Amino acid sequence: MRHPVFLALCLSGTVALTGCGQRQSDAEVQRAIKSVNVIDESNLNDIMLTVGDPDEAVAYFKKTSAEQPERIDLKRGLAKSLIRANHPTEAVAVWTQIVASPEGTNEDRVALADSLIRTNDWTRAEAELNQIPPTHETYERYRLEAMVADSKKDWKKADSFYEIAAGLTTKPAGVLNNWGFSKLTRGDYAGAEKLFIEALTYDATLFTAKNNLVLARGAQRKYDLPVLDMTQTERAELLYTLALTAIKQSDITVGKGLLQQAIDTHPQYFEAAARSLAALDA
Repeated sequence: MRHPVFLALCLSGTVALTGCGQRQSDAEVQRAIKSVNVIDESNLNDIMLTVGDPDEAVAYFKKTSAEQPERIDLKRGLAKSLIRANHPTEAVAVWTQIVASPEGTNEDRVALADSLIRTNDWTRAEAELNQIPPTHETYERYRLEAMVADSKKDWKKADSFYEIAAGLTTKPAGVLNNWGFSKLTRGDYAGAEKLFIEALTYDATLFTAKNNLVLARGAQRKYDLPVLDMTQTERAELLYTLALTAIKQSDITVGKGLLQQAIDTHPQYFEAAARSLAALDA
């Protein structure tokens, strides 16, 4: 008589264990699905912030951050996508919310300062940077500090910050170009030329640095193109820049010759150079 009872207990125990195992299995499946969804969402967020259409990215992050307002990462995504879409004023509003939240970081404040500079609010940008402790030493922070110092014509401080920023990145071409342009506006043409050349050693494709280099050389009446990697179109455009620099310095004959070279070099019809040459001839 005891065997059926024992068998029943065993069977019921087996069923209970099976049920428990099933519930556990379901929970694990749900956790796995949730993990996959998080990974997929993370990948989508990264895509939207890098290669996605800027306006589509703004719409995506507006929608997702509205649905999950507690997610600070989605607010950051929205602010960054607004910058990519060239809406810095809106980005300032979002970054301000982020910085004011308990989850706001020094890096968020740097991003806010960057957005403020893009809206030409230099005073508030400087105030935000001043609230960041000196221990927060990043490339982006010092790049902005240099720009603010430049805006105040505090050249000594600007040079110091540009130098620090250049040392904090493995890709300093951009900040070296900015530093060179700062020197160019001060009239330190030789110093600017040196920095533009250095920038191009890190990124030989940076056309703005090539164009700025030609401006710096032209300002010193060096009217020959330096040895650079350049396409035929780039060569024509640089000759045009050099020609205009010469003309502005009253070296008209030299300028006309450079304009003609630019026209002859360009693989297509170079309307701007042709128009300038015709104006000089008239």
